[in-house]
Amino acid sequence: MFNILFLFVIIPVLTLGALFLTRNVKQVRAVAATGASLLLIAALYLCHEYLGARAVAPEGTLMLLTDSYMWYEPLNIHLAVGVDGISVLMILLSAIIVFTGTFASWKMEPLTKEYFLWFTLLSIGVFGFFISIDLFTMFMFYEVALIPMYLLIGVWGSGNKNYSAMKLTLMLMGGSAFLLISILGIYYHSGETMNLIEIARNGVALEWQNALFVCAFVGFGVLGAMFPFHTWSPDGHASAPTAVSMLHAGVLMKLGGYGCFRIAIFLMPHAAHQLGWIFMILTGISVVYGAFAACVKTDLKYINAYSSVSHCGLVLFAILMMNQTAMSGAVMQMLSHGLMTALFFALIGMIYGRTHTRDVREMGGLMQIMPFLSVGYIIAGLASLGLPGLSGFVAEMTIFLGSFENTTVYNAVLGDGNLFRHAFAIVTTTSIVITAVYILRVVGKLLFGPVQNEHHRQLDDAHWYERFSTVSLMLAIAVLGCFPDLANLVLRDSFGPIVEHIMTFAQ
Repeated sequence: MFNILFLFVIIPVLTLGALFLTRNVKQVRAVAATGASLLLIAALYLCHEYLGARAVAPEGTLMLLTDSYMWYEPLNIHLAVGVDGISVLMILLSAIIVFTGTFASWKMEPLTKEYFLWFTLLSIGVFGFFISIDLFTMFMFYEVALIPMYLLIGVWGSGNKNYSAMKLTLMLMGGSAFLLISILGIYYHSGETMNLIEIARNGVALEWQNALFVCAFVGFGVLGAMFPFHTWSPDGHASAPTAVSMLHAGVLMKLGGYGCFRIAIFLMPHAAHQLGWIFMILTGISVVYGAFAACVKTDLKYINAYSSVSHCGLVLFAILMMNQTAMSGAVMQMLSHGLMTALFFALIGMIYGRTHTRDVREMGGLMQIMPFLSVGYIIAGLASLGLPGLSGFVAEMTIFLGSFENTTVYNAVLGDGNLFRHAFAIVTTTSIVITAVYILRVVGKLLFGPVQNEHHRQLDDAHWYERFSTVSLMLAIAVLGCFPDLANLVLRDSFGPIVEHIMTFAQ
């Protein structure tokens, strides 16, 4: 029987083939929109299939819809796929961002065909990563997702794009080197298998776990913009074209948090128990530092980029709490941040395309000139600062509730691990106040301040394809905020076996 998960590689591959055959820009747009629409439909259908499979699955099953084909027998490498509720939601998020990013790129010029070819290749890497349960294929798709970023920024970006593209590529490839070391170490010290489920069952040799855990968490932490490896992110975001920034911040950075959870903590819980407090400090710094940095920036993209450092730091921070509530919050935060930062970057790109500036000091009164885009920016801002009824509130509340949940996970290492966790949870909650400061400052100056440039009065508001893209994201943010149980319905029963495994092998 055909496994639906393979559609998330087959559809983008067929889209690539069709793009090669296109002869004009209209055909390119039609093919790209069709491919993105099919991916979104497949993602929604996957949610239905997953819920049906979970209803009949034995209790404690880690992965569903699994399939495996031998790829390279000497090293026991398989093309193995499978999902749980976490990866299903990440696939749905990726499909939404690819879909809306395609329409945000509707007028991309020059080299429209080449742009969508690289954009589609990037999506193959993202989807392949989330469906893989074999470490080698996961790493392969991870690299496929990173490589197109250099060209997408270097060719179609703006500002100091060559420097930003090179910096991003070198730092992420440096993180990949740490990942490769960790994967090879896990392979040789867990029964020479690459399958995540088998590795979890066999366990990684305790004497090697600490070193391999550090390599894995640093490797994925670089992509997750963990302090002090975050410096590539603001430059990369600032120079990337609109849809690439959307996919980069909305999805690609989630590979970092997902990888830290799925590989570093799940496969090496003993090392996470011993060393997690070190990375908790680093991620706590990311949360507060990113928020403070956003306060002093005047470039809209840099403000949102540093905001992403802060919000993605919350994801890693919650994962390190190693309890079900906080981890559920981490997944909700990945969903929420992915949607709202994609909306932010889409709106910033649309505003920049009209005003030809991203400097807050050179703009003002946009509510009079571009009411639709301004309302969209307000919604994104309110979601970012955690307004009830929008996605950010649900995610952050779940994380902070989980942060104060008493566990014994760090007690053997720190004496009173709960006191340590609670102290850092209090520090990270200050980011809520700091976020409100920079969001409200920008909204007040950009949208409601006096018009700084009289030429801006002649500018038009959003076109149909821009409205379609942004409204889709706004609806997703509102649905997640008002009906969080829809996400919890998919997540339900996913964390039980994972947390039980972590607690069993953490000591």
